[in-house]
Amino acid sequence: MITTTTARLEARITPELHALLKRAAEIQGSTLSNFTITAVQEAAQRVIEKATIVQLSQKDQECFAQALLNPPAATPALKRAFARRQKLLEQQEPV
Repeated sequence: MITTTTARLEARITPELHALLKRAAEIQGSTLSNFTITAVQEAAQRVIEKATIVQLSQKDQECFAQALLNPPAATPALKRAFARRQKLLEQQEPV
């Protein structure tokens, strides 16, 4: 037997918003609860995607790709940083 755990979400809304949500749910042939859950889930996913996905213009995409394909020469500071990193990695290797 599989047990499903659920959480409850409650919100106080105006009668007008309740009627609007109920009408939209009816149009989709859904219950108010299912409609609300789907709408809230989609909104949450959009917010998370917007916060985590970087969107670049065509020009910026081309600039980024060129930087990856033709990186600038390593500066002395970058070379020192890589050398320090390599030493740290060597120290962490198990014997």
